[in-house]
Amino acid sequence: MVSTSTITMCFDDVGVSYRNSMRFMGSRKNWALRHISFDVRRGETLGIIGRNGAGKSTLMKLLADIINPDEGKIEREFGKLQLLSLQVGFLMHLTGRENAIMSGMLLGLRKKDILSGMKQIIEFSELGSQIDDPVRTYSAGMRARLGFAVARETSPDVLLIDEALSVGDAKFREKSKAVMAERIRSEKTVIIVSHNEQTIKEFCDRVIWLESGKIKKIGDTQTVMSEYTESLS
Repeated sequence: MVSTSTITMCFDDVGVSYRNSMRFMGSRKNWALRHISFDVRRGETLGIIGRNGAGKSTLMKLLADIINPDEGKIEREFGKLQLLSLQVGFLMHLTGRENAIMSGMLLGLRKKDILSGMKQIIEFSELGSQIDDPVRTYSAGMRARLGFAVARETSPDVLLIDEALSVGDAKFREKSKAVMAERIRSEKTVIIVSHNEQTIKEFCDRVIWLESGKIKKIGDTQTVMSEYTESLS
């Protein structure tokens, strides 16, 4: 049994629903997630896997406190949380430099510290002069590189990563993995949502396998990934 002092987040029978409107038949409640119960342990790296539509993105939004559950409760015991995702965080009409400053400040950094670290952000993101182009002109990979470059300047208590390790060329993926390894060695709590089995196997201590909005299995990485991989064949 895990001591409560090591628990940084606790989900207790959590569910999220939405209304599906049907012409002439009113609306029907559908559950994106239901009966979700698990703990996140301080300092662990937790993976979340599942097929498309399994509920991974909804669970990530709950973890990041972007949405509230429709049933059950979530308890949190930590300070700063950061969500690193290809889907959120940047304003498309602003430049990469402006977004880096804004994102860094939202993450708790002082503007002068972001400006002093801008050279490192540009170098890590490999954007060069494109740092001053509007983010709407960036590819998904370029946005991910910028997001990761800003993220490495911060030190949150909990880092949530949504597929960001799977984009970019091989060189950048290796740089991203090096940042992840550094965070894990520093005993930060990291949660990764990914389709990339190798990423999950390489970094995660435990894995949650979602299927049809419910937890199919939760346990050590080797056991869960073995069963998950077998289910895909």
